[in-house]
Amino acid sequence: MPRLKPSYPYYLAGRAVAANTDLEVRDKYTGKRATRVAMANARTVEKAIAAAVAARPAMADFPPDARRDVLLHCVGQFEARREELAHALCIEAGKPIGDARGEVTRLIDTFRIAAGEATRIDGEVVELRISERTRGYRGMTRRVPVGVCSFITPFNFPLNLVAHKVAPAIAAGCPFVLKPAGKTPVGALIIGEVLAGTALPKGAFSILPCSNEDATALVEDDRIALLSFTGGPIGWELKSRAGRKKVVLELGGNAACIVDADPGRDMDEVVERLVSGAYYQSGQSCIAVQRILAHADVYPVLRRKLRAAVAKLPMGDPRDAATFIGPMIDEDAARRVEDWIAAARKAGAKKLAGGPRKGNMLPAWLLEGVPRDAELYRNEAFGPVALMEPFDDFDAALAAVNDSEYGLQAGVFTGRLDHAMRAWDRLEVGGVVVGDIPSFRVDNMPYGGVKGSGLGREGVRYAIADMTEPRLLVIREA
Repeated sequence: MPRLKPSYPYYLAGRAVAANTDLEVRDKYTGKRATRVAMANARTVEKAIAAAVAARPAMADFPPDARRDVLLHCVGQFEARREELAHALCIEAGKPIGDARGEVTRLIDTFRIAAGEATRIDGEVVELRISERTRGYRGMTRRVPVGVCSFITPFNFPLNLVAHKVAPAIAAGCPFVLKPAGKTPVGALIIGEVLAGTALPKGAFSILPCSNEDATALVEDDRIALLSFTGGPIGWELKSRAGRKKVVLELGGNAACIVDADPGRDMDEVVERLVSGAYYQSGQSCIAVQRILAHADVYPVLRRKLRAAVAKLPMGDPRDAATFIGPMIDEDAARRVEDWIAAARKAGAKKLAGGPRKGNMLPAWLLEGVPRDAELYRNEAFGPVALMEPFDDFDAALAAVNDSEYGLQAGVFTGRLDHAMRAWDRLEVGGVVVGDIPSFRVDNMPYGGVKGSGLGREGVRYAIADMTEPRLLVIREA
């Protein structure tokens, strides 16, 4: 098994800087120190922003084919370092090794998609001859990079959520400064190491683990054109401080999945997908299946099969290929979910599967009868727990899904086309997945939410749209 290096530098203006080893990164399963990482301060962040501002003209002039070639170089390097990247995820994030390898594949996919998009950032011809007055004029637009971007990423996808900001920025021609999550910075720094070996202009990128206080300028500095933040509800507070810059927010969810009377799939397949969506990487995903609404006709069989499947999910060392449930990111996170489960049970919820917590290891839980005013029902659990409830009327199920502060994605298992289309029409979410779980995501699709789930969309082409803006050219011919 590849090992982490004893320490990692940060990347300031495209250069590795071993300024210190102040940030300790722990193995999330053993609790032991895994490595140390250089940590930036507010002065370093300021230098990074200044370097990105200075690099803006060079990045804007960096040809699309050169941007593509940088991204394809990264793809090749990530391919060659698959196991190193996967094992880094396994250690710093506690991600089961199979899931970790899957995330490395998505990292590669995202950079490959961005490479293709780098040479397809087009404009359009604007027909200006709308009256006699405007005859003789022609109009056209092209998309130009907005300028310096700042990125703040969370712990749960330390590679792919970084990729969804970094790869589009390179494709668009935007210099950037990235603050990775302090609990999981290693993956981002390996990406930085790869980028440092490319032909990107001097100062085009910085990757700086730092405290939230020292990252203040990434939110407030007016020289930054766009802030992209993935994380929790604090994103709305960051938006209020961001001034005139564009802001893109992905702030979590409380994803529901409807299983109709005719689910359109074999029930064993439905169960397999629900288990995957709810308990993948211990439920620490914004689109993890949290609420399962099943029609009364199928509820008993789904309940029985799901209960049996959840009860036997193997929990343990994420390095073991047989492990499905690994550690949560820390003990505080596991204790919070445990407390929410206890409060729901005290209010009348019934345990179908689950067990006691040991440190940051929390077994997979399945409950039914959770009151709708319970914290576990209303908010994002972000842990290995799912809730079941029956329904009799499909429209009532849609209303129950919408009865949430969040609106990221929803899943609908149905064999009825009219129900599928009604769900697409009525569900207040960023994406409706029919025939599968809300946890399904492909890296080129528009991804984001409404209501408390955020603002804007990721997915490479959609992120590039935010990182560029149209510039108009009008030509008077006579």
